[in-house]
Amino acid sequence: MSPQPRSRTRSAYVCTECGHRAAQWTGRCPKCQAWGSLSEQAAPTATVARKVAAGAPSTPARPISEVELDSAKARPSGVDELDRVLGGGLVPGAVVLLAGEPGVGKSTLLLEVAAQAAATRTVLYVTGEESAGQVRLRAERTGALHDRLYLAAESDLSSILGHVDALAPELLIVDSVQTMTSPEVDGTAGGVTQTRAVTVALTALAKERGLPVLLVGHVTKDGNIAGPRVLEHLVDVVLAFEGDKHSTLRMVRGVKNRFGPADEVGCFELQDSGIVGLPDPSGLFLARFGATQASAVSGTAVTVVMDGRRPLLAEVQALVAGSPMPTPRRAVSGLDSSRVAMLLAILERRGGIRLQDSEVYTATVGGMKVTEPAADLALAMAVASAKSDVALPPDLIVLGELGLAGEVRRVSGVRRRLAEAARLGFTHALVPPDSDAGGTGMRITEVSDVTQVLTRITGPKRTAER
Repeated sequence: MSPQPRSRTRSAYVCTECGHRAAQWTGRCPKCQAWGSLSEQAAPTATVARKVAAGAPSTPARPISEVELDSAKARPSGVDELDRVLGGGLVPGAVVLLAGEPGVGKSTLLLEVAAQAAATRTVLYVTGEESAGQVRLRAERTGALHDRLYLAAESDLSSILGHVDALAPELLIVDSVQTMTSPEVDGTAGGVTQTRAVTVALTALAKERGLPVLLVGHVTKDGNIAGPRVLEHLVDVVLAFEGDKHSTLRMVRGVKNRFGPADEVGCFELQDSGIVGLPDPSGLFLARFGATQASAVSGTAVTVVMDGRRPLLAEVQALVAGSPMPTPRRAVSGLDSSRVAMLLAILERRGGIRLQDSEVYTATVGGMKVTEPAADLALAMAVASAKSDVALPPDLIVLGELGLAGEVRRVSGVRRRLAEAARLGFTHALVPPDSDAGGTGMRITEVSDVTQVLTRITGPKRTAER
């Protein structure tokens, strides 16, 4: 009788970005092309094939029409803007991954969620990033102290499970998943193996007990969620927490959501007293909100962009100045630089506006990032307004995408965009042809090409100088 083969181990190299395994170390991962991401780990080289025996099911299978819906009903978290992104609140047994850059405010937001939820249920907040005293100081500053909010400074998975057994919380927050380790798995904290094992264990705990779990995740220097890609597949909801370090505005953007829309956006403002939801953030993106014609300045235009399902008013600004240099400077902030270059070429070739000897600076207001093509026409009008030094009416909204031939193309959701603009006091709108923009109470003007639009600013079309 031949002896049973035994499992032997040897060195294997695992990519910390995508989880790819390689037999030898290389400077670049052959799968995701990340540099310096391969780390050495012990891996079995031989396995014994085993036949899995049939076992007794935990619950019998039932017709889908007989499955109760109570276990899938969302419960509000107490933070309205977060509930907006989640689809109404936290579903029992849901695992939510909140990822963002260091210092953006992830811990502050989740501490606020914990404090609001503690008013009606028991909450366990586990921190592996900070000490318990540091979290307590933040809680005092933000007013997040509550008798039903329990805090544990742990980094061991077994200790977390012990706290859950002792307290039986109705909400578990883990900050962060990359700092937690499982004693049954080899590897360092934050590695692919440990991160996957901890997430699998916490997901199983959530499903078994109907316990909603909020996980904080790190991001790489490219802005992607750190750890193996399978991490995003294991959880139910993936949220991206975004914000500019020079601005107080923060946005929670849904990336994946099994219980609601995956394209919703929640807006917050980071203050000294904590983080506050902004149900109406449009005013942050307008430099001259409520301005009159007397105070209007040239080089600005207002448009409405769709961030997920949310219409937001955005003001784009342009400054055109003469340049003694043979290659004038082009500076962009908050906009897509390649699209701005294309629009400047359209204005010069199709609109007859000479820009080849001028420096052009374009930006958005309030730190907002605008990449939607619906803002093309507004940016073109802002540049033309800056070039001719003629201010646009302060009650004017501009919508439309520009093609290379100078035509104004239709955009989606025009009626919804104009309804938001009308709510904030705008009365006149320039829109593409056949936009179905009736019923908003605004004065609508349809424009078909960029020449027709620029005539309102610069007068009749002039031939661009060669």
